[in-house]
Amino acid sequence: QLQLVESGGGLVQPGGSLRLSCAASGFTLDSYSIGWFRQAPGKEREGLSYISRSGRRTDYADSVKGRFTISRDNAKNTVYLQMNSLKPEDTGVYYCSATITLLTDASRRFTPGAYDYWGQGTQVTVSS
Repeated sequence: QLQLVESGGGLVQPGGSLRLSCAASGFTLDSYSIGWFRQAPGKEREGLSYISRSGRRTDYADSVKGRFTISRDNAKNTVYLQMNSLKPEDTGVYYCSATITLLTDASRRFTPGAYDYWGQGTQVTVSS
């Protein structure tokens, strides 16, 4: 059974940092491109970051560029999202997602429908 499990969320003060992890079970992540998404209450799911299968290509939404860093450790079957300088507007449920499709069209990398597998999400709350 293919499964993604996010962890590392929590409550953090503005300006703080968190590192989210996305661990895969039932399949090896090195064949999949990974996307991180966020969903705030009452809002649509928003694409934040993307990493290619090899890790050589990464993309970021403007809202997180310069603050978030995506990385992967295929040996550990895990992808990470390092989040620095967090803001209250970063609050939401964070999801990782995987697709075996090569997303050569950059516009699809932040599109939820481009991904086949999703984790259950982890809550991030940025508040003083």
